[in-house]
Amino acid sequence: MKTDTIIKQEGINALISKLGYVDAERFIVLITKEPFDYTKWREQSLDEGLTVRELSQKAMNYSQNMQ
Repeated sequence: MKTDTIIKQEGINALISKLGYVDAERFIVLITKEPFDYTKWREQSLDEGLTVRELSQKAMNYSQNMQ
């Protein structure tokens, strides 16, 4: 079983490899600064086969609509 630290590091590495450093950081900031229930959004909105950018855009749109 992976530790929380390893999971966080692998997640950040995945974001960076797909989005680059700047957009990965923007994604993290957007997710953490807004009132956002990722689990609820995922159950309602996540489609299989999305790219990381498409997933990021859906998350940002969802977050903006919650305001």
